[in-house]
Amino acid sequence: MLKIDEKDLLILDILKKNAKLQTSRISKITKIPITTVHNRIKKLKKLGVIKKYTIDIDFEKIGKPILAYLLVTALSYSEFKEKPLTQNEVAEIIKKSLPIEEINVITGVYDFMIKVRTKNIEELSNLVLALRKLRGVSKTQTTISLYNL
Repeated sequence: MLKIDEKDLLILDILKKNAKLQTSRISKITKIPITTVHNRIKKLKKLGVIKKYTIDIDFEKIGKPILAYLLVTALSYSEFKEKPLTQNEVAEIIKKSLPIEEINVITGVYDFMIKVRTKNIEELSNLVLALRKLRGVSKTQTTISLYNL
């Protein structure tokens, strides 16, 4: 188990909101000395807690305003006409074949939850139709996000 304390969690919470924030600013917010903040961030990177820094994109401005989640059921072993695929193999086929943001293997009625962004409903429809044609995919359900808080 990693040794992560309340100060580390506070720094992580701040970085989650703005990964570009300077160490000096984080120090002022947390009232932790700047050298300590720097060393803690360095430690969190080394431990693999901080894996990467990223950005928050305004998808409306780049022409991808539609956010949808696609729930997917994989074929069961008995449904395959040829060599059966594992759940991970189906996920890899989907990931390599379609412009998706992320794919998660989940529990429950569905096997995967896929996050996609498209410019319009027609593009989303085409993506869903392409998904349904992929080897290993049995059925899908599409849920469109109305807004994000």
